[in-house]
Amino acid sequence: MANQVCHGAVLQCTFGMAPSTLVVLPLHKVMTSFVPAANIMDHKPMVNIMPFGMCQSLANPTVQAATAAAFGVLTPMPCIPNTPAPWVPGAITNLLDNQPALNDTSKLNCVWAGVISVNYAGQATHQIP
Repeated sequence: MANQVCHGAVLQCTFGMAPSTLVVLPLHKVMTSFVPAANIMDHKPMVNIMPFGMCQSLANPTVQAATAAAFGVLTPMPCIPNTPAPWVPGAITNLLDNQPALNDTSKLNCVWAGVISVNYAGQATHQIP
């Protein structure tokens, strides 16, 4: 079974150069290991999803412009996540604030072609399907 994801979870993007942490506001009023638990709707950039250092995706317009200015040499630029859709699939049998709870096998897609995954759920005692 997968671990339930909560505030402080460690995230990684396929095009990011550094890990990031998930921020979960206590809006759902559910705690796991004494910290706010996440659901699939905790995907808002710069609210829940913090930058991953530098972005290396050519789908990102800032990376594309910097690379063009460097005559085609890949030039990473600061990451600004762009995640308009929720995490998938989540734990559909465990609802948290009327949405599936977030487990550590879920993925989040960034518009700039990155796939965000959970490296550490933020806790290791509560498991959900």
